[in-house]
Amino acid sequence: MTALITCLWILAGICALTWVLSLITKEYSWVDRIWSIIPLVYVWVFAGVAGFTDLRLNVIAVIVTLWGARLTFNFARKGGYAPGGEDYRWEILRQRITGWKWQAFNLFFIVIFQNVLLFLITLPAYTSYENRQTPFGVFDVIVTVAFLGLLLMETVADQQQWNFHQWKKSEVAAGRTPKPGFLTTGLFASSRHPNFFAEQAQWWVLFFFGAAAAESILQWIIIGPVLLTVLFIGSYRFAEEISSSKYPDYVQYQKRVSPLIPWFPRRAEEAETAKA
Repeated sequence: MTALITCLWILAGICALTWVLSLITKEYSWVDRIWSIIPLVYVWVFAGVAGFTDLRLNVIAVIVTLWGARLTFNFARKGGYAPGGEDYRWEILRQRITGWKWQAFNLFFIVIFQNVLLFLITLPAYTSYENRQTPFGVFDVIVTVAFLGLLLMETVADQQQWNFHQWKKSEVAAGRTPKPGFLTTGLFASSRHPNFFAEQAQWWVLFFFGAAAAESILQWIIIGPVLLTVLFIGSYRFAEEISSSKYPDYVQYQKRVSPLIPWFPRRAEEAETAKA
């Protein structure tokens, strides 16, 4: 219980810190900036309170650290930690939600909900901590390999996206109009958001560490990946609304390619049939 209480105190502190910083700086991406960092703190607290003697907890801590390192690097190279590096979607939302309503949205959704969510998705470490008597087995190995495979997928997707946007910048700098204006090749030929898919799937996979430790899939901690999936669905729909308004041909891409789960794309004629 000590580990859980420690994490709850950290959660309360990080909620207060990100909220105060948003009020001082008038930037609302402070939770985005700790998104890849604070889950590492939670899982290492559980592993540390267990004295680093539990293999399952140690594996969880290591693979979540790899996840965090990758995401932190990708966020940093896009300028997320620089002054003014606010998520462009918050600016758009501020135009739709104004005054006190925006401040309430900031406090309850951006700060409290998202920070609580970051805590909830790490709770397989709590279940593993509470069931340390369950040995690390073959199923844990499978879960570890699955997590690392999804981590690799997300890394590749983010690199493909980075390369595309660098090319796009060079085209604009040369006075040319980039065509297409959005990425449709590589992993993005089978999923419109392969990085979103891999990100969500990693936390679903992590849930199974807790299920393995408790020797039952009926665990309340499933609320973490469920809420994360709900958040990501809303996020990708908002992103697609923006893309559709910027690129008229994005609608055809939507008809051809799966929104999240990688799948074989439809042929052009199939997309037209679906349109009809």
